[in-house]
Amino acid sequence: MLEIIKAFVYGIVEGITEWLPISSTGHLILVEELIPFNGTSEDFFGMFDVVIQLGAILAVVVLFWNQIWPFALTKREREGKTGAVSFIKTDIMKLWFKILVSCVPAAIIGVLFDDVFDALFYNPPCVALALIIFGVAFIVIESWNKGRGAKVTTLSEITYQTAFMIGVFQLIAAVFPGTSRSGATIVGALLIGVSRTIAAEYTFFLAIPVMFGASLLKVMKFGFEFTALELTLLLIGTIVAFVVSLFVLRFLMSYIKKHDFKVFGWYRIILGIIVLLYFNLSA
Repeated sequence: MLEIIKAFVYGIVEGITEWLPISSTGHLILVEELIPFNGTSEDFFGMFDVVIQLGAILAVVVLFWNQIWPFALTKREREGKTGAVSFIKTDIMKLWFKILVSCVPAAIIGVLFDDVFDALFYNPPCVALALIIFGVAFIVIESWNKGRGAKVTTLSEITYQTAFMIGVFQLIAAVFPGTSRSGATIVGALLIGVSRTIAAEYTFFLAIPVMFGASLLKVMKFGFEFTALELTLLLIGTIVAFVVSLFVLRFLMSYIKKHDFKVFGWYRIILGIIVLLYFNLSA
């Protein structure tokens, strides 16, 4: 029962921190240190904290279904169109091609060097530094961006060049745990002139193939031989992450219409300092 309660806690933390630009990795490292799982294999947590992201992905699919489903299945959706093309929502299909372009940098580097990056950077000091550095970046970029008009204010205005540049920023998060995937892509999008709202939405949609691919990669490396306890913990963490993500995504989309990301920058800096102090004092 205690392990199940821990899985609930992990799911809550994942559901909150995956979408807010504050690094789910940094928070999960702290949670793992404070309440580690017992009775699981040595490599289980490294797989668990990635795979429960599938619950967060499902929340995006549910909330933004009409904006991401590229096929017209009803007569109303196909009105005025004929032939095979009538079954395709061209604007959404174009969006998915751009999302795939954004995935290319992280996909190539991630597949080739995932184990190397984990060995080099998946540790508290590196995660803490990434939290602090990108926290400062949020504050600086938001201050620089204040009063400037966004060049891209709709998803359709994102070009393939812009999509690739956002993918390069996402690569930073793939290399350095603690950067925050959503944080890196939002910061990158803001720098190249994408509005805050569109940057957040595009980041949510980009997470679907990226997080699914990362989860699949981790499961394949871990293997499919779960114990009953491990499978139970994985399912609970994923379901809780899904439910919590539904609320967090709604909150974030409402929040960014009236506020900037500076508060998340300050939070990251404080958390990074806490992580550094905690692990230095306990060493």
